[in-house]
Amino acid sequence: MSKLPRAIIAVLLAVVLLVAGCSSSPAWEGPISVGRIINYSTDTTEAPQVDSPAPDFQFEDASGQITSLDGLQGSPVLINFWATWCRPCKNEMPYLQQIYDEWSEKGLIVLAINIGEQQSTVERFLQSNGLSLPVLLDADQMVAWIYNVHNIPATFFIDEDGVIKEINIGDFRNAQEIENSLKKIMP
Repeated sequence: MSKLPRAIIAVLLAVVLLVAGCSSSPAWEGPISVGRIINYSTDTTEAPQVDSPAPDFQFEDASGQITSLDGLQGSPVLINFWATWCRPCKNEMPYLQQIYDEWSEKGLIVLAINIGEQQSTVERFLQSNGLSLPVLLDADQMVAWIYNVHNIPATFFIDEDGVIKEINIGDFRNAQEIENSLKKIMP
């Protein structure tokens, strides 16, 4: 066997061992705040727009309760699409956590939808950053597709009637920017 195939095999073996070593789940202290998308509406023919109804989807929260976006009508909802590898997403997460902490008791529902990542990756990120806001996993990225999300972070502000009142593509630089947008959906 020549040296080149041996070198390739050695590199592949090292990569496999490295990946196997990095894939173990960390010990998690406290409740896991990660749920998952379980169903979505595919009857949408157009990308969601301001002043149009938000496309519905169903999700299972961390406690196993199944809810739909339509089932949240009567409450304002902030949906944020993000990923752990996205630097602007990571930059705005503390602001989203602050909004969740301050505004959820005023009736705001915050749903951070992670696009395409494994639960263990998301849990490690939440734990290492001290985040407890509700996160849903969009494993097959269908909800992101239905919402026409091509760039992240992308945030949708939905009023209590289920109507999109603002769409923000890109990161928020502070909590005040988010609060300014909340004025359009909070009663």
